[in-house]
Amino acid sequence: SLIDWHCAPFLPFFNSCYFPLDVVEEEDLPSPIPLSGGALWSFRGGCSFSPAACLSVSFPRFCIADMDIIPGPGLFPAHRCKTIHVVRHAQGVHNVEGDKNYKAYLSPEYFDAELTPLGWQQVDNLRKHVVASGLLERVDLVITSPLMRTLQTAVGVFGGGSYTDRVDGLPLMVANAGNSGRGAISSFNSPPIIAAELCREHFGVHPCDQRRSISDYQFLFPAIDFSLIETDEDTVWKADVRETTEELAARGLKFLKWLWTRTEKEIAIVTHSGFLFHTLNAFGSDCHPLVKKEICKRFSNCELRSMVIVDRGMMGSDSSTTNYPGKIPSGPDLPSDPGS
Repeated sequence: SLIDWHCAPFLPFFNSCYFPLDVVEEEDLPSPIPLSGGALWSFRGGCSFSPAACLSVSFPRFCIADMDIIPGPGLFPAHRCKTIHVVRHAQGVHNVEGDKNYKAYLSPEYFDAELTPLGWQQVDNLRKHVVASGLLERVDLVITSPLMRTLQTAVGVFGGGSYTDRVDGLPLMVANAGNSGRGAISSFNSPPIIAAELCREHFGVHPCDQRRSISDYQFLFPAIDFSLIETDEDTVWKADVRETTEELAARGLKFLKWLWTRTEKEIAIVTHSGFLFHTLNAFGSDCHPLVKKEICKRFSNCELRSMVIVDRGMMGSDSSTTNYPGKIPSGPDLPSDPGS
């Protein structure tokens, strides 16, 4: 992919990877495993060590030829990178009931599921984290899926705190929106929040993944920008057709390409477990396997991970705002090393 999650520098031309034995997790590797020097390590049958005490494993598209060759830092022009902070929504009522019985996801009772009281506690704790870490001040934009649980999570984490009528303009959320039991949330000092259909959960079949009309949401979340959504009613959700994982992954890649067209450099995204899992699995194959696992493992409710998107294909047109050309005024500048 020309737009990639930057995870680690990679060396695709070598044939095997070496790992210190004490950093390899059993579930990550098959058994038995050949070791360098012809030795063999089996999780079931004990192990024998090569002189270097390193595990040599072949992996597609990723490898390190020798312990002396260690992946170093990669360099990318700063204006060809975006920092994204990816958040899965807090606990919804459908999560609780679906954990008891998966068939609950098919119940109309959980249409456009809202957050549970515990989910709101998760929101409060994540908000404390983004404030204490300084992340809230750095985020230029928040993009959220237009479902109740993601909208509630987005405004609770990245919103402006308690709303004061006639002082703060439009609220991000009115009081008790989605049976929240919460007061109105202010848009004051909050980054802009926009809703995008592309980062929704799987389309179809599960009522919890069906959205309300945009006019309903605009009443409940007055300061969120819904202008990117073309239809008031949910025309992409079908009662009898579930979006395939391949279709969802393709939609996720389309979302990332659209994300790259945004001018903002630091963006928070509030979305869903399935969307994240199937989108992120398209990335990381050129990384150390444990780094790919870090990227692709499933998100917990209200988990946040920060990543970097890198434009490695000259797709971006923005010039750097900090680069400086030098030679002003111009003068001789032959380097002392002719090869430089």
